Amino acid sequence: MIEEFKNLTQEEVEVMYKVPVLVSILIAGADNDIDRSEIRQAVSLSKTKQTKAREDLIDYYKEAGKDFEDKMKVMIQQYPARSEERNPLIIAELEKLNSILPKLNNNFAQEFYGSIKDIAKKIAESSGGLLGYMAVGYEESKLIALDMIKDPAK
Repeated sequence: MIEEFKNLTQEEVEVMYKVPVLVSILIAGADNDIDRSEIRQAVSLSKTKQTKAREDLIDYYKEAGKDFEDKMKVMIQQYPARSEERNPLIIAELEKLNSILPKLNNNFAQEFYGSIKDIAKKIAESSGGLLGYMAVGYEESKLIALDMIKDPAK
């Protein structure tokens, strides 16, 4: 477990480590179709973040990124197939961050928040569109800001 999580319960730590997968599934599945390019982008991001994330987050992403693709596939199977049923469950899980982030070092919480918003944006842009235009679909655009999570900077 990373140092920043020493004040969290075991359940809160588990939520924190699931967030990149949850965000990936939420955004990739917003249009009811989690396609291969979105899964590949999520896996690629999990690897990239282990070396190129903000310095405070590298240890976090090394832990969260272990077996990322397998975790993502398992979680996709655990949630309902239809986005209308799946999204409220994932949003409820992500809303738990609103009580967890204030317990963390403020700098870490802000960097984490910015980082998961970056994941959402990159996954939304990874699928669809014509020559890069309109790459973010309507359903994804409603979720990409991750409004269910309060900005720890405010």
